[in-house]
Amino acid sequence: FRLALAMVTASIARSTSSGARGLLRFRSRSSSATTCFSSSCGANRSTMKAVVQRVLSASVEVDGKVVSSIDRGLVCLVGLGKSDAAGGDGDDAADFIARKILNGRLWENEEKKKPWDKSVTDLDYEILLVSQFTLHGQFKGNRPTFHQSLPPGEAKVAYENLVSLLRSRYKPERVKDGVFGAMMRVSLVNDGPVTITLDSDTK
Repeated sequence: FRLALAMVTASIARSTSSGARGLLRFRSRSSSATTCFSSSCGANRSTMKAVVQRVLSASVEVDGKVVSSIDRGLVCLVGLGKSDAAGGDGDDAADFIARKILNGRLWENEEKKKPWDKSVTDLDYEILLVSQFTLHGQFKGNRPTFHQSLPPGEAKVAYENLVSLLRSRYKPERVKDGVFGAMMRVSLVNDGPVTITLDSDTK
């Protein structure tokens, strides 16, 4: 009887231990999977492109109404895409694009007659950001495909992170944007013309 009782007790102990390990593995897998349900998960593995244009003036119109406008400064078309680079990081991408927009020397130093010497922040000019998913588009035959663009939910998070980052590093009232996901009409007067393209995957 004692032998049988000991065998039953050992069996229960093994089952309990095995069940606990299984539960821990389940919780570990569940925890790991849950992190990727976050709205920012995809954005943290994204890439960012920007077309930066030096302008005398610009405006964005949605449904016949002007929603944003600037005088002298930069218009930045921003596209969010899926990163092809190993370990692509959305935070690094936003930091790179923000630094180039704020510090890029796209104006002449008129006092010293020195070209390419002043940035948008040096001159207290304005910035107009416009989201544009088509920057990651490619032609398949004669028809564009946008499979490399981030899905709208993830792209919105990444785009808003860039807007917030620029406003935190410059005068917030000087950083304006359009309406994410809307059909926009962008009008601008390119000064130069001067246009620079940026890609966080090839920085």
